[in-house]
Amino acid sequence: MPHFELDARRLLCPMPVIKTQNMAKKLNHGDTLTIIATDPGAQHDLPSWCRINGHQLIDCIHKDDEIHITLQLVKDSE
Repeated sequence: MPHFELDARRLLCPMPVIKTQNMAKKLNHGDTLTIIATDPGAQHDLPSWCRINGHQLIDCIHKDDEIHITLQLVKDSE
């Protein structure tokens, strides 16, 4: 399955979620996406977005001042 990366560094809420939603619309079922964010709210907002939209949260890792959130698209995003 293809893996994609979204750079959401220096973006504040709600932009990491909006950028993720827009990117997900371009990806296919089963693709994985890692979002790299610096906004602390992303660690709560993106897992909630996954749950609401039926996607699977794979990992949430803190690296220095960044949050790396990996998810798998389980259903088509609208």
